[in-house]
Amino acid sequence: MVSAFPLPNRRAVLAALGALPLSGCLGRTSGGSLDLSASPGGEMLHVATTRTLDGAGKSSPFFDYGRAPRLTYALARLEGPDKSTLLGKLGALVRSDFSVQTVDPFAGDGVRRMTEALRGRPTLLFIHGYNQTFEAAALDAELLSKGIGFSGNTALFSWSSRGGLLDYGYDRESALIGRDHLADLLTAVLTDPFGAKVHIVAHSMGTLVALEALRAYQARHGNVGLDRVGALVLASPDVDRDVFIANVGRLGSIREKMTVITATNDRALSISRRLAGADRAGALPAEALKEAGVRVIDATDFASGFIRHDAFISNADVRAVVKRSVERS
Repeated sequence: MVSAFPLPNRRAVLAALGALPLSGCLGRTSGGSLDLSASPGGEMLHVATTRTLDGAGKSSPFFDYGRAPRLTYALARLEGPDKSTLLGKLGALVRSDFSVQTVDPFAGDGVRRMTEALRGRPTLLFIHGYNQTFEAAALDAELLSKGIGFSGNTALFSWSSRGGLLDYGYDRESALIGRDHLADLLTAVLTDPFGAKVHIVAHSMGTLVALEALRAYQARHGNVGLDRVGALVLASPDVDRDVFIANVGRLGSIREKMTVITATNDRALSISRRLAGADRAGALPAEALKEAGVRVIDATDFASGFIRHDAFISNADVRAVVKRSVERS
């Protein structure tokens, strides 16, 4: 059942849904964004990508926007400046957030390798949106994981976005190509007898990839393995409203796991609406998505900055909604 929240009560509702505190090891910068630079050492990120390697993948940008015929599995190490040293403090003036330091791609069957790597622990799988480079998507995955205090595997499914504001058409076609690769990965992970729960958080155009992949999965397997899906969070869906409602309507019982985060003042989706010629589901009030029969959180009051497209990461109240969705599943 859809929850449509009157404007004066949104903060109270969000607080009630996600009252548990966020990870205490993180600093907060002004404006509600996260500062990960206080964490020494590095963080490992599991990566499944349809992007092509940039050169040997040994330096930035590691992966480009080319469309690879097969899924690649890689381990990425993200690191921030260590502020306990003078050099680290100087580095923090230039680079305050984590950044990708190394990427180690593995040869062979990327789906099989990633399935084996994720065994034994729950996984937070992030699917990025339109206009995202690999490195930006990797940082978002890490910010999300740290922001909700997730203790299992952190994984990124990175499809072949060109990373340019005017490349909407290229990105949409890449997203449609990526859905089959994601469906293959979900098939392997959700039916692995040694696997654990998978929480899926998709953002912007990445929600189209997720919805299409889940539809393909159900067409192949029905409900087999879907008990392994924990939370299913769709943040700022860059999907035509009617397409969104039709896709969600075909997902059956998995809709009970779904949380949709919208904001009517999302400027990125306003641009997408003009480019696509139709309203985007993520920029509509909760009432407009009532037919979908899913839980909708209107985060309009919490979307900040010029673009207002990333409240699920940048705002503590909305991060708490994601955290609560994961913990209750």
